[in-house]
Amino acid sequence: MFTETLLLVLALLFAVFMLTMLAQKLKISYPIFLVIAGLGISFIPGIPKIEIEPELVFLIFLPPLLYESAWYTSWNDFWKWRTPIAMLAFGLVFFTSIIVAFVSTAMIPGFTLAMGFLLGGIISPPDALAANSVLKHIKIPKRLTTVLEGESLINDASSLIVFRFALAAILSGYFSMEQAIGQFFLAAGMGVIVGLVIAHIVYVVHRFLPTTPSIDAALTLMTPYFMYMAAEHFHFSGVMAVVAGGLFLSYRSHEILSHSASRIQAISVWATLAFVLNGLVFILIGLELPVIMENLGNYSITQAINYGLIISITIIIIRLLYTLLITYIPAWLGNTKRADPVNPLWKGAVIVGWAGMRGVVSLASALSIPLLLSNGEAFPHRSLILFITFIVILVTLVFQGLTLPLVIKWIGIKDIEDFPPEGEQEAGIRLRLMQVALKRLNEKFAIDMKENELIGFLKKQLESDISITNQQLESLECDTTEIQEIARYNAVLMDLYSIQRKELYQLRKEKTFSDDQIRKQENQLDLDEAKIL
Repeated sequence: MFTETLLLVLALLFAVFMLTMLAQKLKISYPIFLVIAGLGISFIPGIPKIEIEPELVFLIFLPPLLYESAWYTSWNDFWKWRTPIAMLAFGLVFFTSIIVAFVSTAMIPGFTLAMGFLLGGIISPPDALAANSVLKHIKIPKRLTTVLEGESLINDASSLIVFRFALAAILSGYFSMEQAIGQFFLAAGMGVIVGLVIAHIVYVVHRFLPTTPSIDAALTLMTPYFMYMAAEHFHFSGVMAVVAGGLFLSYRSHEILSHSASRIQAISVWATLAFVLNGLVFILIGLELPVIMENLGNYSITQAINYGLIISITIIIIRLLYTLLITYIPAWLGNTKRADPVNPLWKGAVIVGWAGMRGVVSLASALSIPLLLSNGEAFPHRSLILFITFIVILVTLVFQGLTLPLVIKWIGIKDIEDFPPEGEQEAGIRLRLMQVALKRLNEKFAIDMKENELIGFLKKQLESDISITNQQLESLECDTTEIQEIARYNAVLMDLYSIQRKELYQLRKEKTFSDDQIRKQENQLDLDEAKIL
């Protein structure tokens, strides 16, 4: 059994790698392509049917992927755009759940209002994993990315109240709005506290104990699981714990990963882990359809698809209208500055409204619905709720995900930010760092520079790098010739690194030097090359 499971996982990973390379060749966002491919693979005769366990998603996939998203979210940007993030993460989830509840109750025979709220709680929040994976491959203004990523990070807390209390109402026949609201604030608030407490403990371990780069990397992998499981153990929000703790540790990352080796190793480990987990998540979504279709019961495929499409269209329209309302109402009331003519308010609202991709968390929530009621009867409409959830994921992730670049191009929004262009920022930061290093060298090591040729050469190298970086900054505002000169300089450097790498290979064949020393020089070449790339 273990061997079969291992082979299945390896086969899935191999499929993810091959399909991702094909997606890059076709210039399609790989999460969307994996869902479509998984859907196609699932209907190939002889392919084993794979059923997603909700615990697998909530315990294995969700904590590290949420933590990675929180880690790369700027706290300053998150706080700056906290109002639209909160209005989307909380207000839109509740509003969508209410509309979905009434639409589904009116449309589906035998569907109660509690079941409608259950469905609404499942499909109302855009998924952090889906949103981040798609947004990474699409160029939109930074402020919109921050709002979308911030929303998808914390909207699970609001969907939690809808889903859990709708489920409780169905199972027990009792529902208290006051209790539900109180439980929501308790679960979310205590989840944040648990996450911050564990984050502070992890901070102390990283900061003051004699860790190694390998220990630092391993500890970063364990941290989101500690946060999530501790919060869920006390019936608080594990998602809020991971997000709060991740944001705190991200803000203090310069202190906890103070050694370059720790940062490089942790970044490499997390980049690989995030890619593997994201790939598995999206291909599993596609592979799940045959299992869901088998259990539709009294509903025909046509009926179920129609219900799913109507609900999908409903939530798309709701999101577009809601984002337009929360954008224009404050402007009408005079609480915000109106957008300039280049970027009218509606442009950002439409992009945010169209980027409401659902993902595997919605599917896992639907799968976590129990098979039986407390009286032993089958849970009503469970299979239909599952199928509708799948259709919503397919429509929002594939249709909206594929058309989002077209919508952005059609709108033609300009990336006007508070900061200079990225290239100018990169050069400016490098220049500032080299200038402070040169100043330190002149002030503290003046004698060493005279007595030690290596330190003297270091000063010359810094002065040369400062001169080159100044030229790069000037080229951003100069003619094309100077820009081409910088590009040619980088191309020559890359060629030199390439020939040096070949020489290292030759040295390894000659066995003149130890492999350890050759590998050390190879790592240094990698770092030098990464500065250009």
